This record gives sequence, structure tokens and C-alpha cells, in this order.
Amino acid sequence: MTTDLRVLTPDDWDRWYKAFEHAFGGVTETAQERALWRDLTEFGRSLGVWDEDECVATAGAFRFGLTVPGGARVDAAGITMVSVAPTYRRRGLLSAMMRRQLDDVRAWGEPLAILTASEPPIYGRFGYGAATQELAAEIDTARVRIAPPRRAVDADGVPRGGTGEGGAGAGRIRLRQVGATDPAVRAACEEIYAAVVPERPGMIARTPGWERLPVVNGERERDGMSPVQCVLVERDGEVAGFTLYRVKPEWDRSGPKGTVELRELYARDAEAYGELWRFLFGIDLTSTVRARNRPVDDPFQHLVSDVRRCGLQVRDALYVRLVEVGAALEARTYRTPVDVVLEVEDAFCPWNEGRWRLTGDAKGAACVRTADQADLALSVRELAAAYLGGVSLTSLAGAGRVTELRPGALAEASTAFSSDVAPWLPHGF
Repeated sequence: MTTDLRVLTPDDWDRWYKAFEHAFGGVTETAQERALWRDLTEFGRSLGVWDEDECVATAGAFRFGLTVPGGARVDAAGITMVSVAPTYRRRGLLSAMMRRQLDDVRAWGEPLAILTASEPPIYGRFGYGAATQELAAEIDTARVRIAPPRRAVDADGVPRGGTGEGGAGAGRIRLRQVGATDPAVRAACEEIYAAVVPERPGMIARTPGWERLPVVNGERERDGMSPVQCVLVERDGEVAGFTLYRVKPEWDRSGPKGTVELRELYARDAEAYGELWRFLFGIDLTSTVRARNRPVDDPFQHLVSDVRRCGLQVRDALYVRLVEVGAALEARTYRTPVDVVLEVEDAFCPWNEGRWRLTGDAKGAACVRTADQADLALSVRELAAAYLGGVSLTSLAGAGRVTELRPGALAEASTAFSSDVAPWLPHGF
């Protein structure tokens, strides 16, 4: 077999993307979806494997800024559209693309690579660790109530406003239905999104073009759903939060039993956040709110009257790869002071192998090569899993994935690596 691994060009995109679609079941996306992904494709960072004129494998890498513990935005390659044609499996094409990608990411000076895995077993051998989880919910709103948000107060304890009834007026909260695709509305929503990105590890800054993703209506996903709708929560004429959602009308002999599918919900404060959830629970002719991807510590769980009837499920989400161990560990801060020597195993990126001394606290960190005796031994995969603070080193040690070589080092490092809020990837790529 003679194949050619090369950088993607605009002229080859249609055949490249068709090969990707074919590898994922052969369902052709809508013209709207294809146009979005073509516009977002970064050609110089995308690869294709060709057998003469046939594209038989694909991979891409978006340029992202990823929030890490401490709030810094770190350059990360968002690995995407990875596929191998069914007739070309077991020939080393995936390994060849992973090798080329990680070499490129290192050359680009990006200390992290991130991805979402269609099948979790695939990427561990390339050093990716499952670093975040996502929460899914299917809430029976016919039987579950949501508490009204507490009214915010100023520094003197005087209520700031917020009637809880959507009333208009100075200092009051009101809800407003708007066009989800309207450019001015999208700009207001993106401003809210950008404001919350630094607050949670795992979130990615959306560059121009990505604001279209939440409102694309793919036929494969709709399944009888309405187009994406948008409601803003406003206070004193300023946007304080928004939600994007779709509705699937359904009826049986007993009456309406529609479903609200939540796509996005962001707010500047708890009051606006609670009002948006109350709105979703109260949409006419519906009895279910379904959310596919929320943070595992999402506060709505503390507002509902019966969490058992919320159908909660947790699954893996973002996978992280430390391309440059030293730079990656220096880029984040640490919850408590830490001074630990890590013995890192990394066969796929051998430049990371060896001992690294990590010193840091909530203000900053340094990570340098050292010949000192190791305190903890682990592979780069476990280090990546713990990197965003959502997976504890202690838990990994309990699974035999981390070895404590100095008594006390595990507890010290595990606490330091932890995050105050659960890391979360808000959407795929």
C-alpha cells in the first residue's frame, strides 16, 4: 500500500470531509452544517491521507485558548475530525496522523492538545487522559419544581430588584424572546459567554465564526425539534444571561407532553441563572427538560425539588494531552502550595520523559527538569487526566495509576491539583 499523508488544501476539502462523513456512518450533513465546518476548518492545521485520488483518513486541529485552573487561557490544539476509512483500518494510519499532529503541535508552541473521543479506548495510547465529565439530565417538570432565585442585594443589604415574575421596569428582571440567529443577539450572548470562560477550567474561548455553532440546526439532531430559540434575561436594559433551546411538541391521549432541549444557558449571576431555569420549566405544553451537557456541579441540582426525578447521568467529555509537560504545568496555578518531583513516563512523546520538579501555589508555578529523587511516578496520561483539577491524583493512585515514592507527596499534590469548580467543556468541536 502506498499512501500520502499531506496538509489539507481548500481544493481537497469536499473530498476530505466526505471521507470523514463516510467513516462516521455515511450520513450527509445539511448544507448549513457543511458550510459552518468548512468556514471553521484551519487548512494548514488539517491532514489527509490519500491513496491516489481517494481520501482514506482525516484529522484536523483547531487553534483554541483553553481555561486552566487559575483562570489563564492556554494555547491548545483542538484535535478534530479524526477518521480512517473502514477499508483502511489496522494499517497504522491513525498512529501516523497522531505522530504528525503532536510533532506539529509542539512546533507551533502549543503546550496542550485536546479532543473529544468517539470511542474512549482509542486515545489513551497516545497520551490523552479523560480530564472532564459532563452531566446529562432529563427532568420531569410535571413533578419537579424549581425554587425561585433569591433576590440580589447591594452592599447595604437593600434588594437590587428582580421581581421573579419577569416584570419590566428599573431594577427589575425581565425575560425577552429574541431571534437566535440575529447578529446583535448573537453578539450579546457571546459577550456573556466570554465573561464566564475564565471562571471554569476546560472552557474554550470562541473565536469569530464559532458563535454560529450553537444555533446550527442539523437535521440529524432535530428529530422533530423546533429551530433553536433564544430568551434573554435583562436587568435595567442590560443582558444578564441567556438560554438557547429547542422544543419538540408531542401529544398523547392525555394531552401535551412536549420536551424542551437545552442547548446553552449562561448568566452573570445566580438571580439571572435561576430565572432562566424557571422559564424553561414553565414552557407551555411541555413536561420534560432535557440537557445533554452541563457541568457536573451545575447549581440547578440545588434548586430542584426532587433531584431523583432529574434523570442525572455522567460521562467522560474532554480528553487532554500534555504536549510540553513543563510549559503545561507552569501555565496553571495550584490550590495549595506544592513542591513535588514527578517521574513522568511518555513513550509517544519522549521529550517529556524523566523527572520534573513542580513548585507552585495560587499565584503561579515553575516546572523544570531535575535529577532529584522522584516523589510520584505516573504516565503523561494520568498527569493529563488530573491537569484541569477534575480527577484526583489520589483516585488515580487507588487504581494503581500513580505511585507514591515519598510519604505525603500524594496528598500534597492531589490537593494542589484540585479545582474549586468542576472543569467542563461546554460544546464539542
